[in-house]
Amino acid sequence: MLCLLLRLDRKPTSCYNNCMYELITTDNKTAAKRGRLHTMRGVTETPVFMNVATAAAIKGGLAADDLEAVGCQVALCNTYHLHLRPGDEIVRRLGGLGAFMDWKRPILTDSGGFQVFSLASMRKISEEGVHFASHIDGRRIFIGPEESMQIQANLGADIVMAFDECPPATAERRYIHDSVERTTRWLHRCIAAVKANDDKIQGQMLFGINQGGVLHDIRVEHAKTLADIDLPGYAIGGLAVGESHAEMYGVLEAVVPHLPRNKPTYLMGVGTPQNLLEAVARGVDMFDCVLPARNGRHGHVFTSSGKLNLHNAKYEADDAPIDSNCDCPACKRYSRAYIRHLFKAKEILGMRLCVLHNLHFYNTLMGEIRNAIEGGVYADFMRQKLEAWG
Repeated sequence: MLCLLLRLDRKPTSCYNNCMYELITTDNKTAAKRGRLHTMRGVTETPVFMNVATAAAIKGGLAADDLEAVGCQVALCNTYHLHLRPGDEIVRRLGGLGAFMDWKRPILTDSGGFQVFSLASMRKISEEGVHFASHIDGRRIFIGPEESMQIQANLGADIVMAFDECPPATAERRYIHDSVERTTRWLHRCIAAVKANDDKIQGQMLFGINQGGVLHDIRVEHAKTLADIDLPGYAIGGLAVGESHAEMYGVLEAVVPHLPRNKPTYLMGVGTPQNLLEAVARGVDMFDCVLPARNGRHGHVFTSSGKLNLHNAKYEADDAPIDSNCDCPACKRYSRAYIRHLFKAKEILGMRLCVLHNLHFYNTLMGEIRNAIEGGVYADFMRQKLEAWG
């Protein structure tokens, strides 16, 4: 078994280049890798699905102990939204996100860069950064690389993301090229800002973000540039924003081989269970997505045999659990019929139970993926799962 250990001292002194990642083993038929990431708040086993707590909470009425109960390892919080409400300075004064949301495990914060994409009608980009109109009250705010790093330092995350622009996949080539060049310049400013914050919060790990739409040559060149900088981890952004699954997988096949294999590789905002399996096979080992919680809030649940819509009339008198192969809190105690009734009666408990189930499904799947890689059977495991889901 391969085991490569990088800087495992538990009290890191550099928040920029301190990489604490173990590459435990790799699969011999795919590019899948099994790792372990050491952070300020503890160890994360990879591949990992990070659960999206945008405003320091999982939408659907879940608290920190609920997340622990369904195997969540990492909470992902949103820099832009928390900067607006309640304010990152307030979070800092209250002890950081860990204390604020009573979450004792690792936390990753994005940089606000995705809002450069998603709030395109409410922002203006310049070399200095991005001017936004708040989606809450319209007030003007500015976030650049330095501001993003300061906000993330105030939030107290273990892993922080470099400030970047996520260009639309359909943008013109010249725009994507210029955007990626600016993202690289912003990364160097982020590095300097994180180093400057080292005396305030030690141990934060800065990840750079690869961009380039679906243009493989730009993506690959940017990946090489990032790899030369020697960051603690690397993210691939700007996917799952309208391109096809085939295009997404093509980008991964082009980019991942040019990122350091002995560092964590994070695919941002992805995705379906099928996406996770396919991306792991291509060398990705960190993921996040709103999909399991969002689907759960609408009664759409993932099971060992595929996805179900509990609103369907055929579940009205179905006394089976959501998934007979699942031991989550919802499946242990409640039937499909009862949960469907809760949705029809507009009782929030139905939403909560489905979100719990979906997050348990995702985290359990990641555990099975890790076991399959360690056992040297990942290719067979993936094939069997994809066939079972239809």
